Amino acid sequence: MYLIIVGAGNIGMPLIQLATADANEVVVVEQDPDVADAAARAFDCLMLNRDATVAETLQEAGADEADAIVSTTDRDATNVMVMLLADQLGIPTRVSVVHDEEHMGLFERIGVNTMENPQQLIADHLYRAVKQPSVEDVLHLAGEAEIFEITVAEDAPLAGLSLAEADEQGLLGEDDLLVVAIERGNDVLTPRGDTTVLAGDLVTVFSRTGFAPEVLARFDPQGATT
Repeated sequence: MYLIIVGAGNIGMPLIQLATADANEVVVVEQDPDVADAAARAFDCLMLNRDATVAETLQEAGADEADAIVSTTDRDATNVMVMLLADQLGIPTRVSVVHDEEHMGLFERIGVNTMENPQQLIADHLYRAVKQPSVEDVLHLAGEAEIFEITVAEDAPLAGLSLAEADEQGLLGEDDLLVVAIERGNDVLTPRGDTTVLAGDLVTVFSRTGFAPEVLARFDPQGATT
C-alpha cells in the first residue's frame, strides 16, 4: 500500500512505525524540520519537510499513486484542509484525527473516516483499566454495546459450563451477551454450543450493555466489584 502520513508527532510517529514495519510504501509530510529529521532517521520512509495544506506538497508526495492518506496533526483546521486537498487530488481513502468533537460532522460530510480525540480515547482506556482491571481490551460500538476481552476466573459462574448450558441458565441472555472467541493457550477456538468455557480462558465477548458489573461477574466475580 502507498500511504501518505501527514504529521510525525505523538500520533503520527507510532503510525509511521506500524506502516513501515508492515512493508508499506510510506511518504511522510512534516512541517517542523526537527521532527521531520528525527522521523527520517528512525524509519524507512520518504520524508517531505513541507506544508501539507499546499496542493503541490501532496502532489510531490505522490497523491496520484497513493492508496490512502492519514492526517495526524494537532489542529483540526489543518487536518480538514489536507482532507479537502486529498479529495480533490483523488486519493481514495482519507482518514483524519479529529480533536474537537464539534468538528466531527464536518469531516464526515466531506467523506473522511475519522478518529476522535486520541488523548481522550487514551484517558478513557486508562480509566477503564483502573476501574475494571480484569478487562484487557475494549472496542466500543454503537450505543452501549462493546466488545471486550476478559480472562475467566476460577469462581466464575461460566467456568466449566458449555455455552449451551450457560444459555440455559440465563447467563448469556437473548443475544445480549455472546462469546465470539476463546483463546486457550496457543489455540484460538471458535465457540459453539457444545464448547466448554474453562477457567483461565481469555474470552472475547460481545455485550449489548457493555461491560457492566453484572456482565463482568459472569466471567470474573472479583474483578466486577473492583
